[in-house]
Amino acid sequence: MNFSVISDMSRDSSPVSIIVSIGLTVLMIVAMWKIFKKAGEPGWAAIIPIYDVWVLFKITWGSGAYMFLMLIPIANIVFDIMTYVKLARVFGKSGGFAAGLILLEPIFLLILAFGSAQYIGIDGEGAVDSFEQN
Repeated sequence: MNFSVISDMSRDSSPVSIIVSIGLTVLMIVAMWKIFKKAGEPGWAAIIPIYDVWVLFKITWGSGAYMFLMLIPIANIVFDIMTYVKLARVFGKSGGFAAGLILLEPIFLLILAFGSAQYIGIDGEGAVDSFEQN
């Protein structure tokens, strides 16, 4: 492997692009942290590679083991789209919101994290009555 290409890429990156990349990464970790907390999972799971995907699949599909379907080429694209549709659904959002998650993931994850959406569960069993909140 030609490692000079990799070192040339890192040398050509401007400090501004590096700072923006780090900032966006931190923002996405915070968004996932809040989404996990809303779903009753530990927020710190958002910073652990692979385990964060396990928790996301547990929230959306009911079992983290479904994440292994992402290892199947081409099918992983379809399964990824289905996961975003289910993520919107478990937070009580519509198909339009799911399309937003698919096309503009960072923006819609932030809306999901910092908005008023509540986790209602895979089949709606996690819904919280408004009387219980008060």
